[in-house]
Amino acid sequence: MRQASAAGKREAPLRASAGRFTSPGGSWQEAERFRPPRARRIRMPIAILDSRAVIRVAGADAGHFLDNLLTARMPAPGAQRYAALLAPQGKIIADMIIAATEGGFRLDTPRSTADELLKRLRLYRLRSKIELGTLDDLSVCVAWGGDVPVIDAFVYDDPRLPGIPAPLGRRFLLPAVEAAGLGALPEAAWQAHRIALGVPEGGQDFLYGDAFPHEADMEQLGGVDFDKGCYVGQEIVSRMQHRGTARTRIIPFAVEGTLPPEGTPVRAGAKDIGRLGSGTGERALALVRLDRLGDALADGHAVMAGEARLTPAPLDWARFPIPGTERAA
Repeated sequence: MRQASAAGKREAPLRASAGRFTSPGGSWQEAERFRPPRARRIRMPIAILDSRAVIRVAGADAGHFLDNLLTARMPAPGAQRYAALLAPQGKIIADMIIAATEGGFRLDTPRSTADELLKRLRLYRLRSKIELGTLDDLSVCVAWGGDVPVIDAFVYDDPRLPGIPAPLGRRFLLPAVEAAGLGALPEAAWQAHRIALGVPEGGQDFLYGDAFPHEADMEQLGGVDFDKGCYVGQEIVSRMQHRGTARTRIIPFAVEGTLPPEGTPVRAGAKDIGRLGSGTGERALALVRLDRLGDALADGHAVMAGEARLTPAPLDWARFPIPGTERAA
């Protein structure tokens, strides 16, 4: 990890400057480096997110192309957005963090959906003047919990929860050989931080191809613009928003007992009310029907996943009521 050599560089405000990544394999991709603010001399948690991949979208039509496909407007250079590509039926095919550069966009997306996402983008490309490709020699890293170390890399905040510093951390792209020398924590450490904040993760808390953006809390996390132009699946998403028909949500629970595997049914009384997602032992996320959860609690039924008892927990950033918490009042 290379520290900025001059105090003036460390103290400079966040801004873009032209530069290139040169990987051991001599990769072709260009990048604009973003210099983070000066960091205190404290050890920050850093993890390598091996579950993430990076897709590059560049060219004269890149912004217009993505804006016509994805659920959120494309950010200006130096900014970032959370967004998704939907099926025509409105369900999530892939979600991503979009980081904009002067030359295009980096799509930070789950590795499990990267091939399908790239395939769909190529299908929709038609005559658009764009370049598409994966940046296989780069690792996605994240630092969180306070001031972030100064690292000579392509840097962007996780935009799903706003704040200074970003609650979900600051991400940076490094050649894999450099990332391996960071002395990073396991990815599970950052996943535990995410779960503590109640933020869903695709493939764990909701299934791709099966969940609508509202069910994955995307519109709560800045991932949907309801006043932008058309995009794939927009009609279904807009209808759910305006009719207020999103009854299924991902919410946090306090856990008593041994947490079963992801995908375990969540039950109340004799009824299935949802599906268990990711968890850390004492806290878990689950996709549940809020109306059924409310009815079960009103009738005095315990909410269970396997042998573990689940108690709904408050979610500070949510703008919808959660039964069994102060937010339901």
